[in-house]
Amino acid sequence: MRSLQIRDLPDDVYEALSFRAQAEHRSLAQQAIVELRRIPELTARERRLEVLEGLKKRIETEPSPPLFRAPEDLIREDRER
Repeated sequence: MRSLQIRDLPDDVYEALSFRAQAEHRSLAQQAIVELRRIPELTARERRLEVLEGLKKRIETEPSPPLFRAPEDLIREDRER
C-alpha cells in the first residue's frame, strides 16, 4: 500500500482534521483517508452546481417555449374529430 507524508500542514487544517478524527474515533491517518476519498464526490457536486447555474441563467435570459397547448385548442380539436 502506498503512503503519503504531508509537511508544513497549516495549523488550522491540522486542528480541523484532528477534531474530526476524534469525533469519528479515528486516527489522523484514517481521517485523512476518509477526507481524501471525498474529493471525487465534491468535484462531481461542483460540476453539477455549475451545470445547474448555467441552466438557471439560460432560463432567466431565454424566453421559454410554451410547454402546453391552450385548453381551448384542445377542446376545439376534440370537437372536430
